[in-house]
Amino acid sequence: MALSNSSDPLNGRLKILTFGAGAIGTYIGGSLALAGHQVVFVEQPTVVQELRERGLRLDLTLDKRLKLRDASRVDSSAFVIVSTLEEALRYGPFDVALFALKSYDTLAALEGIKPFADKMPPILCLSNGVDNEPAIAEALGREKVIYGTVTSAIGRRAAGDIVLEKVRGIGVAKGHALSEKLVAALNEAYLNAQLFDNAASMKWSKMLTNLIANPTSAILDMTAREVFANKDLYKLEIDMLRECLAVMEAQKFEVVDLPGTLVRALAYATTLPLWLSRPLLSRAAGAGRGAKMPSFHIDLYSGRGKSEVEYLHGAVVRAGEKCSVPTPVNKVLTETLVALTRKEIPLEEFAHQSEKLLSEVRRQSDLRQNANKDERKD
Repeated sequence: MALSNSSDPLNGRLKILTFGAGAIGTYIGGSLALAGHQVVFVEQPTVVQELRERGLRLDLTLDKRLKLRDASRVDSSAFVIVSTLEEALRYGPFDVALFALKSYDTLAALEGIKPFADKMPPILCLSNGVDNEPAIAEALGREKVIYGTVTSAIGRRAAGDIVLEKVRGIGVAKGHALSEKLVAALNEAYLNAQLFDNAASMKWSKMLTNLIANPTSAILDMTAREVFANKDLYKLEIDMLRECLAVMEAQKFEVVDLPGTLVRALAYATTLPLWLSRPLLSRAAGAGRGAKMPSFHIDLYSGRGKSEVEYLHGAVVRAGEKCSVPTPVNKVLTETLVALTRKEIPLEEFAHQSEKLLSEVRRQSDLRQNANKDERKD
């Protein structure tokens, strides 16, 4: 594909640099390409040739607005895919870059981007967690980062081959000169984009939804449905969410509803008696994941030695320490899953051993309470 030397602002056409053809990159970058925008993907050399030959495949049939019977193919003539950022930038200048990597890959990616900082466009960061945008801002400058989030559920069949599993949308924070233009382009591509007043509230609200039954499932090798079926584990989940909400309140971040996601209802459920909230959240967990394992479990059992728990639950712990808000449940979940990920303890240590995990949480909580008593005595 021969891209033009500039975007077409009169027709609203953007020139977009997309890091990776993973689930989110393919869904958003591919949808924008289908809508007529110019998209350049940077991918691993091992998959570039494959994607050049067969193009991108987006199964968007779930979205009834599109009236599709079959998956859409983005022909290789409609986008460019290269193996290095240096090569990608030859097609610039770009209006915006899409960044939706796993949080544990962010710092390494930024090291590769830094040498080209002067040529980089603003980056719309769609990664989970609350540490990625500050890292981008520190590396490239505050004007180069736009806070974003994705709530639609995307399944990845292979590189460049995705299926839309649940239509929700995309959040984009106000405050950047490109924010409104991006939302317009995303909505033209049927991506259900919405502007948000407060970037931190948007990102922390999304993170709240990512916490549910994620580390517990990985540690115990249980589905989300199995976790919620155990009343003691359910209470653990509620305590974990309450810790996050307390940390948000201490930082004066509001819980906000996201596209297609009633986050405020989730927060409200944590204030209800357990017998009342459990059926409601159990149904929500079943509808959201069912028998499908959450991301932490997939990462742990892949053996790749990395986990985003340090950037989600770990972020809650770090913020809690700064705000003097205790987070013993998030701390135990983070430390236990990190130890499993690093193979410091075997996977079978906690597999289906719910009482063992619960005992560790109680032990940490007791230590915290005893420490508080000693502080008051002093």
